[in-house]
Amino acid sequence: MHETAELIADARDSTAGAVRASGRRAWLLLVDPLPNRIFFDCGIVDRLRAALDDRLTAVWLVHEKHIRPWLERSEGMPLVTREELMPFRAPFGERVVRRLDIELDKRIGFFPLAIRHSMRHGFHQGRWIPGHRNFLLDPDRIGPLPRWNFLDPLMARWYFSPRLRYVPSALLERMRAECSGLVVTNLQARVSMTPMLAARRLGLPVVGNVASWDHQVGKGVLSPGLDRYLVQNEIMRADLERYHGIDPSLVVVTGWPQSDVYHRRRPRAEYEALLARLGLDPGTPVVLYAGNTPTNQPYEASYVSRMVKWWAASGGAERFQLLFRPHPRDNQVRERFAAAFGRPGLAVQEASYTDLDDLAVLLQHVACVVANGGTILLDAVANDRPSVCIAFDAGPPGERWADLNLGGQHYRELIESDALERADDFDGLFAAVERALARPDERAAERARVSREVMGEVDGRAAERVVDAIVDALGVRAGG
Repeated sequence: MHETAELIADARDSTAGAVRASGRRAWLLLVDPLPNRIFFDCGIVDRLRAALDDRLTAVWLVHEKHIRPWLERSEGMPLVTREELMPFRAPFGERVVRRLDIELDKRIGFFPLAIRHSMRHGFHQGRWIPGHRNFLLDPDRIGPLPRWNFLDPLMARWYFSPRLRYVPSALLERMRAECSGLVVTNLQARVSMTPMLAARRLGLPVVGNVASWDHQVGKGVLSPGLDRYLVQNEIMRADLERYHGIDPSLVVVTGWPQSDVYHRRRPRAEYEALLARLGLDPGTPVVLYAGNTPTNQPYEASYVSRMVKWWAASGGAERFQLLFRPHPRDNQVRERFAAAFGRPGLAVQEASYTDLDDLAVLLQHVACVVANGGTILLDAVANDRPSVCIAFDAGPPGERWADLNLGGQHYRELIESDALERADDFDGLFAAVERALARPDERAAERARVSREVMGEVDGRAAERVVDAIVDALGVRAGG
């Protein structure tokens, strides 16, 4: 960790002179590992640097362990960290205002607003659990005010107010001197709010990216007053107007940038090399099992164990291999995927935010994808992979995780289609995998239809459209 801090400090020091020499730059707010991966791996950062004549600063509001993987990819780009912009040490009067803001936020801010919004629109039905590790699903965080609808706009008016909210003086001074506009990779991340408030207070343009296809229907209230909102499809544009009151003329449909990575066809040789690296036989079909987060699926180990037992008992070892891919946020891989370690014909990947290219290779060549929710199901459909959705639970009787993970508004179009098979018990799961292996093209037409409707335009140019929308909103061009 100390080494990472030194690398970050070196990167910051090496570009400080460039900032002073070039004046104000657009700030790219990097606030969440998954959207950060999209912006780097899908080429958005490189395209932005070119479009803005390298007048771009990376503002990292994540833990330093999530900065290090991208330092090489952002070489030469000025770097700013959270500690510089939102320092713990501040004048006494500012600390008092900050404490008041924190206490108000607990009662009428981010989580109370998000939970009230979800409950009002029926998002997450059945998933509310007091003390849930996913705070957006914890009803205890709704705050002390009664659930009277007329209160919500008043709460939101305070929460999104650039004048009433606390904004660190260090952030304001730095943005006033160096920032020409703000690009937010995940505008619903809680940490994004303070820089957005500062930008609006200073009259700077702000472009907000809705980070995934489910964020507008259950991941919090979207900030009003931005200059541009980026979404991947028309469904999301309609949701922003219906659920958040965002003017559709401010919303740009770009397509899903991750689909650009899939658009480039990966030769079989890349797939064979990847399998060899994982200790699998390139000549034998692979079923890819994609895990969920420990928060959303605490009984992952039960699925893994049962799949391994079925594979071994049914003669699967002679016919296909199993590759287990943990969710990037899974920090318990050894425990949750224990049954799959150390056996020929089975492999477990590392939980990683930086292996999107490997995922693209797999999704273009594996025989079948199995998952309980998550964007991975949509990715599999977009790559025309036979897919099986786990819709049953593997925990104690009475607990429901798997089917409730699929209950979100955003899943409806996908789950209710015939683009994938829905497995309602283990026997159904195993039968669905067998059918996928035997008849891989059976649902191909429906996969193509759903991919067009949910993913948006898949033509390899989504990242280009993202950059065009950002540059247009910022009002600048390279050399301008």
